[in-house]
Amino acid sequence: MATQPHTTRVGPLAPNLVRIPEGWFGMGSETGQDNERPVHRVWVDAFCLAACQVTNSQYARFLDSTGSNPPPFWQDSNFNHPQQPVVAVSWFEAVRYCEWMSAITGRKYRLPTEAEWERAARAGVDGKLFPWGDDPPQSRPAYEKRWKNGPEPAGRYEANAFGLYDICDNVHEWCSDWYQPDYYSVSPERNPGGPETGSRRASRGGSWRHHIKVARCSARSSIPPQFQYADYGFRMACDL
Repeated sequence: MATQPHTTRVGPLAPNLVRIPEGWFGMGSETGQDNERPVHRVWVDAFCLAACQVTNSQYARFLDSTGSNPPPFWQDSNFNHPQQPVVAVSWFEAVRYCEWMSAITGRKYRLPTEAEWERAARAGVDGKLFPWGDDPPQSRPAYEKRWKNGPEPAGRYEANAFGLYDICDNVHEWCSDWYQPDYYSVSPERNPGGPETGSRRASRGGSWRHHIKVARCSARSSIPPQFQYADYGFRMACDL
């Protein structure tokens, strides 16, 4: 059984953080894509993950503070509601945001690894397709009314058992790892961090613009780190 969510905040600009407990879990899927095999036993140390994806309101403070250029679609009404997750942020920009947040709060923020993300999405339950179990996404409340023209405001629907919102939907979320399709065959057992080099960065979670809008917990995706897509965002992690 998953533990009750424990959230913390450090400073007025910092995100609400959920403590993800340490533990073993079965990473991957034998029924998914080839890059999700083999299912392998992984240990992840305890860490914190933001309850929600970074929003436009939060990202606006970063832009104002640093003088950085806004991402594409910043003025598009389908994407610029203050509580929608920020989109079209490259991997490099997501990392810079984490570095900025670290500097102003004194706590080191970063992007989660793929293993951390999947551990958090599963919320302590192995072998299920989605955070809520194996029922299809279409069975979720108001599914047919969601994601008409873009992502929805963050945190609108029920969190998973760890207290994380939108963990498998809304926007793809950048991870820290380089992407390698067969990495699971050589992945270390404890706290895997991805291959040392690559040309694409890993991402996790579903997307508002795909036909299948909610990703399975084990589903992997990737794009080059400089790309800025309208269905890519991020959430921050940090060590305890």
